[in-house]
Amino acid sequence: MAIIKKSLRRRVLEALQAQREAQGLVGEQASRAQEEGAAASSSTVIPGTLEEGAAAVTPSPPQSPQGASSSPTGLASNPVCHSNEGASNQEEEGPSTSQDPADPVSVPQEALEEKISDLIHFLLLKYRMKEVITKEEMLDIVIKDYQDHFAEIFTEASDCMQLVFGVDVKEVEPVGQSYILVTSVGLTYDEELNDDQCFPKAGLLIIILGLIFLEGDCAPEEAIWEGLGVMGVHAGMEHYMYGEPRKLITQDWVQEGYLEYQQVPNSDPACYEFFWGPRAHAETSKIKVLEYVAKINGCDPRSFPLLYEEALRDEEEGA
Repeated sequence: MAIIKKSLRRRVLEALQAQREAQGLVGEQASRAQEEGAAASSSTVIPGTLEEGAAAVTPSPPQSPQGASSSPTGLASNPVCHSNEGASNQEEEGPSTSQDPADPVSVPQEALEEKISDLIHFLLLKYRMKEVITKEEMLDIVIKDYQDHFAEIFTEASDCMQLVFGVDVKEVEPVGQSYILVTSVGLTYDEELNDDQCFPKAGLLIIILGLIFLEGDCAPEEAIWEGLGVMGVHAGMEHYMYGEPRKLITQDWVQEGYLEYQQVPNSDPACYEFFWGPRAHAETSKIKVLEYVAKINGCDPRSFPLLYEEALRDEEEGA
C-alpha cells in the first residue's frame, strides 16, 4: 500500500487552508490591471479555484526484479506544495512588528503563500490561453509589493505547476525574461481546456507512466487504480481535476498513443494491463519520468538504483 507521511499530510492541509483564504485575489488583481491599462487578456480569470487540493502518492516500488528502492514513492500534489514550517514559526514567535512588505524579514509566510497561490492561478490562466508570460506581468499583476521575494515566489509556483499539473515554466528570452508553459518530461500532449475542465491533466498521465515503469514496464490494471486511488482518483467517479478517469485513461490516452491497454492472454475473468504507448516512447524516456518521480519525492533518481541503471541503458540505446 502507499504510504503518506504525516508531515506531508499536515503541509497539504495547511496549504489548502491558505489556498481557500486566498481564493479570488487573482480576479481582483487582474481586473485592477485592466483598469490601469494592462493587456485585456490578463483580466480573464479561470473559473473556480483549487478548493479541494490534492494529496497524491504512488505506491511503494514493488519488491521485484527491478530492484527499486523500498522507500515509498510519494507524489505530493497540491496547489501550494512548499513547506509551511515558516508559518508555524511565525505563529509561535508572534506577528512581526514591521509593516514594510518589502523587508524580507518582516513578511509573514502566510502572505508569501497567498502570492504563490495567486501566481499559480495566473500561470494556469496563461497555460489555458496558450500565451507567453513575462516577468513584468507577474510583478505588476500578481507580485506587486512583494517584488523583493519574486525569486522565491516564482520558484515555488513553478515547482507546483510541474509537480501538480505536469507543466513546466520555461524561459524563452533571458534578456526580456519571457516564459512559455509546456508539458513536462517532453510530452507534446495538447490539452484544450475550457470552463468545465480548466486544470491540466498531464501530471496524471506522467504519474501513470511512472507507475508502469515501477511495475516493470507492464502494470496490472488493479495496480494502476490502487495507486490512483490514494489520490482520490477512482474509476467511475467524477474527479474535480480530471473528470471521469476511466474513459480518460483506458480510451482517450490509448487513442492518442500514450498508453496501451490490453487484455491479459487467456485470463478468465478478463484482466487488463497497461504499457507505455508508442507516443510515450517517442516523446519521453524512462530517465525523464524517473527524474520527475524522484523530484516529487524530494530525492535523487539514484535512490532507485536498478531502475536508474535501466533508465540510463534505455537512454543510451535510444541515442
